[in-house]
Amino acid sequence: MTLSPLGDSAVVLTLGDIVDEAMAARVRALAGAIERHPPRGVSDVVPAFASVAVFYDPALTSGFSRLRTELESIAARAELAVVSIEPRRIEIPVCYGGEYGPDLEAVAAHGAMTAGEVVALHSGVDYLVHAIGFVPGFPYLSGLPARLATPRRPTPRRVVPAGAVGIGGEQTGVYPLATPGGWNLIGRTPARLFDPSRAEPALLRAGDRVHFRAIAAGELERGGVDASAVMPPVTDAPVREAKRSPTGDAVPGIEVIRAGMFTTVQDLGRSGHRAQGVVLSGAADAFALRLANLVVGNGENAAGLEFTLVGPELKFLHDTLVALGGADFGVLPRWRPVRIRAGTQLKFGMARSGYRGYLAFAGGLDVAAVLGSRSTYVRAGLGGLDGRPLRDGDILPVPDVPRLLGDHWRIDERIVPPYSNEPTIRVMRGAQADEYGAEFFSARYTVTPQADRMGVRLRGPALVRSATHDLLSSPVAPGTVQVPPDGQPIVLLADAQTIGGYPQIAHVIAVDLPLIAQLRPGDTLRFREVSLEEAHQVAVAREHAIAILREGLAQKFG
Repeated sequence: MTLSPLGDSAVVLTLGDIVDEAMAARVRALAGAIERHPPRGVSDVVPAFASVAVFYDPALTSGFSRLRTELESIAARAELAVVSIEPRRIEIPVCYGGEYGPDLEAVAAHGAMTAGEVVALHSGVDYLVHAIGFVPGFPYLSGLPARLATPRRPTPRRVVPAGAVGIGGEQTGVYPLATPGGWNLIGRTPARLFDPSRAEPALLRAGDRVHFRAIAAGELERGGVDASAVMPPVTDAPVREAKRSPTGDAVPGIEVIRAGMFTTVQDLGRSGHRAQGVVLSGAADAFALRLANLVVGNGENAAGLEFTLVGPELKFLHDTLVALGGADFGVLPRWRPVRIRAGTQLKFGMARSGYRGYLAFAGGLDVAAVLGSRSTYVRAGLGGLDGRPLRDGDILPVPDVPRLLGDHWRIDERIVPPYSNEPTIRVMRGAQADEYGAEFFSARYTVTPQADRMGVRLRGPALVRSATHDLLSSPVAPGTVQVPPDGQPIVLLADAQTIGGYPQIAHVIAVDLPLIAQLRPGDTLRFREVSLEEAHQVAVAREHAIAILREGLAQKFG
C-alpha cells in the first residue's frame, strides 16, 4: 500500500494497480475499517477501483504524521478482515430495446449478433461494483462480456433519462439521473439508483454484485420510473409564491424580482456522502460565505445566496441584516453588516471585480436540508429551491430575527483573501506530476469561458504526458488540477465529481481555492508549488484568524 496526499485536505491509500475481485474486497475492507474507526478530523471516506481516499480537516487532526500512522495501522488490520466479507447481490430489472433501448440494434450489429443475443449476454452474468461516482448513485461496473463492448456514440445525447442502461466501450452501467451521456442505450430500469429520501440514498455500494433481469414493458411502466421525478426540468418547476399570515401580511422573506446569473442557495456543502457519488457542492468561495455569515451573526454554515457575475434584484419583505462577500458589485459595501428595511429593493447588476458574490441574511435562508445541507446541486436536483437556480418571482424564506445588531462597523479586511485577476496560486504536486515537464509551474494560464461550478478550464501551453498507460479512475476533490488529452488543465471546484480518470498534475491548496473561484474568463494565473507542511501551516493560520474573529463577534452580538 502507498499513501499519498490528495491536496492538503485528503490522502489516498492505493492498494495496487490490478482491478479484480480480490482488489475490490481489499478496497471494501479498508474503507469499512476507516469508516468504523475514523481518526480525529476525518470527514469522508471514498472507495475507488484500487484506492481509498480519506478526507480530513487539517485544523482538527493531530498532525499529518499521526494521521498517516493511524491509517497505516487501520489498513494492516483491514487486510486480515478481507476474507470475512460477503458481497451483496442486487437484482436490477431492465426493459430492453424499443423506445427504452434505442441503441440495442446498433450494439447487436456492431457485435454481429441479434438483439436477443445481446439481451441474453447482458443479463446472463453478474457485474461487480467497483465504485460509485460521476453523478450520485452511478455505479462503475466490471464484468461486461467482451462481445458486447461497443464504442461510445460519436455525439453524446443532451439528455439521457434516469434509469437508462447503457454500454460505453468495455463498460456497462445505469444512469441514476437525467444527464447528458454518450453511452449506447440498450434498456431502462424502474429501479431508482439514487433517492435522497432513503436512509442510504444510493441503491448500490462498492463491492456489490449486480445482476440485470429482463422484464416486459408493462412491468417497467408499473415501476413508474420518471426522469422528471428525479431531476425536474427547469421550465416545469413551480414558482413559489409569498406566504401570507392570517392577517394578510407577508411573512418574512425575500422576493426575487430578477434572478441574476445562476443565483443559487448555498451553504458549506454536503460532507459524508462522497462514497455514494454525492459531490461536496456548497459555496465555490466558501471563505467568502463564512465571513459574510459571521458578520450578520450567523453560524458559518448558514445558507445564503451565491450569484455569478450578474447579481439578482431583490425586494425585502421585512427588516433584516445582510452582508455581501466575494465579488464587488458596488451596491453594498463588502464584509460589513447592512440593515435593510421592509420594502427595500436592491439591484446588484454586474460585478465590478471578481466573479461570484455571496449574500448572507441574518438567520440564514430557511430552506429544507437535503442530506444534511441546504446547498443547491443542480445536476442532481438537490437542495436550495427545488434543486435549481432561482427564478424571477421566487420567494426566499428567511426567519424573523427579533434583535438585529447595529451596522456601523466592519471587519479588518486583512483576513480577506488577496483576490486578484492575475493571482499566483499555490499548489501541491499531484499523483502524475512527474509524467509532465516543468512548464506547468512556469507558464501563465488564461481562464476560458468554459468555467462553472464544476471546474475552470484553462488555456496555455499544452501539457504533454510522457507516460502512455491508461489510469484507473481515482478520487478527486475541489482543487484537483486534471489534464485531459488536449493538454489544457482543468481546476475542479465545488461541484466536482467524486472520481475522475484524467491525470492529476497538481492540487490547489484549500486557502487559495477562493482565488480560483473569483476568476472570470480572460483573467490569468500562475502556479507555485508548496509542500504539504506549508499548506497545513497556512490552513491552520487561517482558521486561527477566523477563530479570533468569531470570538470578537460573539462578544459584539452578545
